[in-house]
Amino acid sequence: MLATKVFRSAQPLRSNVRRYASPPGPASTGSSNNAIYALLVGAGVLGGGFYYYRITEPKPEAHAPASADERKTVPEPEAHAPSSADERKTVPSSPAPSASAPQKAFRGGDQGFVDLKLESVEEINHNTKKFRFALPNSDDVSGLSIASALLTKYKGPEMEKPVIRPYTPTSDEDAKGYLDFVIKVYPNGPMSEHLHAMKPDQRLDFKGPIPKYPWEANKHDHIALIAGGTGITPMYQLARAIFKNPADRTKVTLVFGNLTEADILLKPEFEDLENTYPNRFRAFYVLDRPPEGWAQGKGHITAELLKTVLPEPREENVKIFVCGPPGLYKAVSGAKKSVAEQGELTGMLKELGYRQDQVYKF
Repeated sequence: MLATKVFRSAQPLRSNVRRYASPPGPASTGSSNNAIYALLVGAGVLGGGFYYYRITEPKPEAHAPASADERKTVPEPEAHAPSSADERKTVPSSPAPSASAPQKAFRGGDQGFVDLKLESVEEINHNTKKFRFALPNSDDVSGLSIASALLTKYKGPEMEKPVIRPYTPTSDEDAKGYLDFVIKVYPNGPMSEHLHAMKPDQRLDFKGPIPKYPWEANKHDHIALIAGGTGITPMYQLARAIFKNPADRTKVTLVFGNLTEADILLKPEFEDLENTYPNRFRAFYVLDRPPEGWAQGKGHITAELLKTVLPEPREENVKIFVCGPPGLYKAVSGAKKSVAEQGELTGMLKELGYRQDQVYKF
């Protein structure tokens, strides 16, 4: 009886959310989202422990084979999972640029690692910093495509082998002269600890680009981004590129889970997108430990929340992207099987009727 009432109360809400691309009413976007969450809470959609965003179970990044001593350390979570076989196809070196085209700092192929100077460090919160690295020349661009990442490499004096981690820049691909990264430090994470200890004018090795999901304008009618923690960076890269291109009319829905409000990375950037494109972008935030008066999601992401806010699986040209800690993958989509394979689709998305080809795991 209670389940029936909950389901019925969620029905009109789901209809309203999925029609958000229609012209907005007089209420602001934030107020609209808050009203949606109020109904979700009343229907019992949100709640429970936010178990899969806790730092106690970070996702390990791809790295070089470790020695016996190195394997004793706790693996460091990545911003995204390693590339599949198709994604790891060799990136050909770019042809020599024309007089009007900017030089690409990263050209793939056999270029090897490029050491960049740390230009500045900005503290974001208690465990996250923004790092700006200068490209070799002031008029260089990164050379990254959408979506792609860079590898970082560091070998400490006590290390037998270097540690290698992939990170997705948060700066625009057309930005000249620099790269920005937003990186959280994790206990016993050798790369993130090294980065957080770096000072301006020190240098770090980078290599790439490492291609992930190839994007082109209007490739899908509607995409959903389900992220946790630092898994937000490849999602931001994709969303930023979509809304930067006037020819791209893709609709985007973000579901982003964190421990506290301070852990919501890139929130001002996403709020700017939501205010600028209210008919095409909506963001839903869920917190394990929300502050007093928090009007959005509380607890953890549930299947009912996803059913309410995501595009329906029967819509043919939709794509769901997932990125975050291991627990998020397990609950939402299932983990990648290996470096080369996406792995079987399981979890909430499978239960909700999405097909394997409708889901991509970063």
